[in-house]
Amino acid sequence: MAQSTSDGQSRWGATQPEFWHEVFDHLGAGVAVLDSADRIIAVNPAAEELLGRTASVMSGQNFHGLLHRHADDATMPDEPCQLLTALTRHIRAHGVDSFLCGDGHLIPVTWFSDPVTRNGEVLGMTVLFTGDATDGEAAVGLAAHVTALEDLTGRLALATEIATALAQTLDTDEALARLGRLLVPRLADWIAIDLRTDEGVQRAAVIGPESHDAGQEAWQGPLPTLDERSRSSLVQVLRGGEPILMGPADIAEPPDSPLAAVQTGFLKAHGATSAVIVPLGTTRRVTGALTLARTDAGRPFDAAEVSLIGDIGRRVGLAIDNTLRFGRQRQIAEAMQRNLLTSLPQPGRLRLAARYQPAPVGSQVGGDWYDAFLLRDGATALVIGDVVGHDLAAAAGMAQLHGMLRALAWDQTEPPSAIIDRLDQAVPAITKVPLATVILARLEGPDEGPWQLRWTNAGHPPPLLVTSDGCAEFLEQGQGLLLGTGLNDAGRPNATVPLPPHSTLLFYTDGLIEVPGTDLDTGLGRLRRHAAALAGHSLDDFCDHVLARMPPGTADDIALLAVRIPAASDDHGTSRHGVKEPVTCRNSRSG
Repeated sequence: MAQSTSDGQSRWGATQPEFWHEVFDHLGAGVAVLDSADRIIAVNPAAEELLGRTASVMSGQNFHGLLHRHADDATMPDEPCQLLTALTRHIRAHGVDSFLCGDGHLIPVTWFSDPVTRNGEVLGMTVLFTGDATDGEAAVGLAAHVTALEDLTGRLALATEIATALAQTLDTDEALARLGRLLVPRLADWIAIDLRTDEGVQRAAVIGPESHDAGQEAWQGPLPTLDERSRSSLVQVLRGGEPILMGPADIAEPPDSPLAAVQTGFLKAHGATSAVIVPLGTTRRVTGALTLARTDAGRPFDAAEVSLIGDIGRRVGLAIDNTLRFGRQRQIAEAMQRNLLTSLPQPGRLRLAARYQPAPVGSQVGGDWYDAFLLRDGATALVIGDVVGHDLAAAAGMAQLHGMLRALAWDQTEPPSAIIDRLDQAVPAITKVPLATVILARLEGPDEGPWQLRWTNAGHPPPLLVTSDGCAEFLEQGQGLLLGTGLNDAGRPNATVPLPPHSTLLFYTDGLIEVPGTDLDTGLGRLRRHAAALAGHSLDDFCDHVLARMPPGTADDIALLAVRIPAASDDHGTSRHGVKEPVTCRNSRSG
């Protein structure tokens, strides 16, 4: 049977920074850490004693220029110099030379150099040296020190990289993809990630060499039910057991349950000769299991690697648990938003359309919303808004404002500014919404036309009016402070504009115009150009193409509300007084 690994002290030593401080300080050989320009960053006490120089004196000095000398006390020439070549080319090397001590005398040394890299970038060098250049046994021991120190440092760096990468996303699929890129082929040839869910165990990811992408999906999906009587390594780990190291004999064992059969089939199909299975999460809460497999019989996993992978499993388990929790919260918030985005009225010959697009996967849910409803006097109320924040609280705040604004607008026939003023006064007393932007507009006019828009804007991006001939104008009038500032004592302004026949009125939230790396005017100009080009499309196509033509990269939700003004009933574009409706194009945003 596979053997469980429970050396807690070994695991602790493989990952704790204070452990490495102790190693650095008490190593019998001298160690110097250099930056990418070969300046000394740190030396250990053994180096200070060997060279007769303090760390503060050596700090910032060029390692080669300060220490490397001929036996006749002359500075080593630039060429040929094995140590200088190793330092400038950032390569692994070793040699026997002389170093200059603080009191001026030379000592023979055996040295080993090794570059320090991260993600392919050279950060600096480590130089490890001993003062007895004639002792071959000491040189061999020093080489072993270098190799062990390099391996352990690399493993510690990998654990740190994984923790950093997983902390940068709240999307489960992205977290698993990042993990795969870090582990394959750096630590394993194949990995499998199994997650425990309410429905059972799910093989969420199988990652291997890029040349074998096609064979990965076949092993993903639901796994057979856990058999509590099974003694297979995967079942033991999923039940909270310790990390398990498997050799060829363990992999070849006949499976004793359907779940074990899937795991054995996976390992054999990919030619695994050594495997490690560790729990994801802690013994109190096992999120799943992580399987790493190697196919090279000459490179089996060792006990130190099992300890490292066990620590990785704990980190990954906690990170995935966070992403799953966030995913559930996101689903609740998105469902709340969609349920509040009620069906639109279609008053007379006016046509309304709306779209709601959640933020890209991995981003948080916001408080964007739209609304449209008929008022008691026959006008149509149009609303677009956004609660500041990107979480479930923002979605809940949006729900509160949505209901309050509907009630206030229905209660009395008042200008939009008066209704928003009353909403602003009620927000701090009734809700926990910190800040919000909103436009409330009244679409006024008889069914045969003409129509006009009367609105007020509380800190929201301006509506866009697109005429049938492709002229697009931002309606920047009627602007006031956003809700929640407590500074709106003077009252909000209203604005009014006639709406030409066949024109399209577009309300939207800032996710449509704010793209990381560009300024707001660029986003507004892009929207104006795209909307103008779509003036002749149907209203549904207009909304769909506006969304489709915006560049990727937004990290926010998007809500759209669009209105198509029909032709005037008398002669399609002539007003009731027989005068053609004037159309002007005043674009304050050049874009």
